[in-house]
This record gives sequence, C-alpha cells and structure tokens, in this order.
Amino acid sequence: MSRALLIVDVQNDFTENGALAVQGGDAVASAVSTYLDAHAFEYDVIIASRDWHDAEGDNGGHFASAPDYVDSWPVHCVAGTPGAEYDPLLTTDAVTHHVRKGQGRPAYSMFEGVTDDGQTVGEVLSAAGVLTADVVGIATDHCVRASALDAVAHGVRVRVLTDLIAGVGAESSEAALAELAHAGAELVESTSA
Repeated sequence: MSRALLIVDVQNDFTENGALAVQGGDAVASAVSTYLDAHAFEYDVIIASRDWHDAEGDNGGHFASAPDYVDSWPVHCVAGTPGAEYDPLLTTDAVTHHVRKGQGRPAYSMFEGVTDDGQTVGEVLSAAGVLTADVVGIATDHCVRASALDAVAHGVRVRVLTDLIAGVGAESSEAALAELAHAGAELVESTSA
C-alpha cells in the first residue's frame, strides 16, 4: 500500500513578506522540513506544488488591480520570480515530483497542475498505487482545501496534518477543515499521524 505526502504551495509569495502573505507560512515551511527529516522514508511519493502564473495578462481573471480576494487576487507567484520559488525554509531534497499549476488560468488544487514531464497529480498517484495521502501546506482555506478535496475525489484516503498548514482567515480555515472532514478526510496532528 503506497503512501504520498502532498505539499501544497509553500512559496515565498504565500509566506511572510510575500505578495499574499499568510501568517504562519514560514513556520509551516520550517515544520514541514522538520517533518520530512523524520518521516520522508515513510512515503513512496512526495509531491510539492507551486502556483506558477504567467507574467503577461490576468491569468484568466485570476489577477486584478482591484481584487475581491475570492476569485481575483493581486499579482502573485509569477513564473520565474522569487515569489514563485519555494520558501527557503522548506527543504525539497526528498520531493519526488514538482508540480506547477495556474499557468495562464486560475488553479487552486495541485491536481490542476502538471509535473515537468506533463503528468498530472492523479496520474502520479495512480501509477504509484497510492491509497493514502497526507496533505500539508498553504493556504488551508484555499489551495490546501482544494487539493485535499480532489485527493478524496481521486479515491485516496486523506489525512490533513493540521499542525503543518496555515490559512488566510481563522473562520474560513475552520470552515474548510469542517468541509474536508465531512468529505471524509481525517484531521490529525503530525505527531499522531
């Protein structure tokens, strides 16, 4: 029975001082690295995703000069810029697959992205026979939520490691976790995972 770790969008633009900074983002990056040091060997597949938006245009309405912070956002994670890179506190040595999402369009779930060789996350998980996946990263109420829901829909048993995520808002993050639990995801801390 193969296991996967899904690391969602631990990028400079989503951590402290980024274009869409999430409080606690750096702490998540550091904690995920510590977790990987101790647990990477337990996973057959470790996938890390990054928002990777086009510099030109509004990326299908995703970028806006007057964003509503629901469907439109300030410019962030532009391909090839420091903001799109992984947070330096995240150690990516154990990552087996890097996924880029949102190239020219809105994309929240890592399942909407592709690896460098064009594979989707679903294809990677199926090829490896993954039956369970742990989800960590940023932001609880947006891309972590969407990625975990898609993992459930893919037929994978999902655990969200609640001490290795950070959200934009307290209420929206709480609602996202409730939605995930209702969808069948297990909410656990990494220490009891």
